[in-house]
Amino acid sequence: MTPNGAAIAQNISHGLYKRQAICAYVGHVDNEQVGIFAAPTGLEGCVPKSSRDILEGARTIAVVGASRDRRKAGGSVPEGLQRRGFRVIPINPYAQELFGERVYRSLLDVPDKVDIVDVFRPAPDTPEIARQAAAIGAGALWLQLDIRSDEARRIAEAAGMDYVEDECTGVVASLYRIRKTAA
Repeated sequence: MTPNGAAIAQNISHGLYKRQAICAYVGHVDNEQVGIFAAPTGLEGCVPKSSRDILEGARTIAVVGASRDRRKAGGSVPEGLQRRGFRVIPINPYAQELFGERVYRSLLDVPDKVDIVDVFRPAPDTPEIARQAAAIGAGALWLQLDIRSDEARRIAEAAGMDYVEDECTGVVASLYRIRKTAA
């Protein structure tokens, strides 16, 4: 017997299906729309529309945990966002320049308006990052894949920021072919 869509969605949310670095398929089971991960086709709809809207509305992304190692997500994802026309502001206390941009030690040091704070740091670090994002007036706090924090969510929402967790900005940009052009 095929499980109904609600059962599949519940199994996904409880981690019974392994979530891969890419989201892949939205289909129908018993007339219910469900998201299944790591299938090869049918990408539309597997990322919540709100994350798409947040990314489409952004131009400047501060990347907390930016890395010089392009084999890490903190190195490859920001570089990919840059290629798509986003302005990337790297945040890393140990580097001077990344992706051809000046690096800041903290969000509090960034002099420019930030649309999204994209976080590549462990969950325990995210509440302080959320407080800094609120302090600089960022538009959104975005926690990358496998990063979740109820406290960071509460801080972001209290500050009026949009909030995304456990999603990759690079995947959303690729899925929806989001590119920025010169203003």
